[in-house]
Amino acid sequence: MSIRFHPPGSIDTLTLPASDGPITGTDSSLIVTAGRDSLLQLGGTPHLAALIGIIGLVLLGGILAVRNRLESRRSIGDEQEGRPDEYVTDREKVRQLINENGGRMKQSRIVDSVDWSKAKVSRLLTELEEDGQITKLRLGRENLVCLPGNEPTASKPPEQPQNEQ
Repeated sequence: MSIRFHPPGSIDTLTLPASDGPITGTDSSLIVTAGRDSLLQLGGTPHLAALIGIIGLVLLGGILAVRNRLESRRSIGDEQEGRPDEYVTDREKVRQLINENGGRMKQSRIVDSVDWSKAKVSRLLTELEEDGQITKLRLGRENLVCLPGNEPTASKPPEQPQNEQ
């Protein structure tokens, strides 16, 4: 086998022995004579390795697909458990939040607990107070929001004795 290179790096002449005669090429063109030992035929070992690699990739892809499908089913089940909260109105959500915090909560903590503006929380609390569902007490520069029956004892009017007749 002989290969000659010219300064630009191109192959001028390539000669390879073959069973049916030499394979020669000149000026970057290659002439291949057909025969039993062609350059395009390879032994069985590289093909077997490629086949094993492809089978391995298919198996790995299948395992990952099954795992992802199982995880998505689990997450769908988790989402369905949390869905009742999605259908709760804003007013109900505020009442639940106050109830979960012992029946009393500062208005600023309500604003921090929800993703609403201060104005929206204030408007909702005003509506709830007008409906008698909550009581707002002014504490300095803050409001204390209470569910009925959870107001501090100092804020309740003194009970008047009933006149016995």
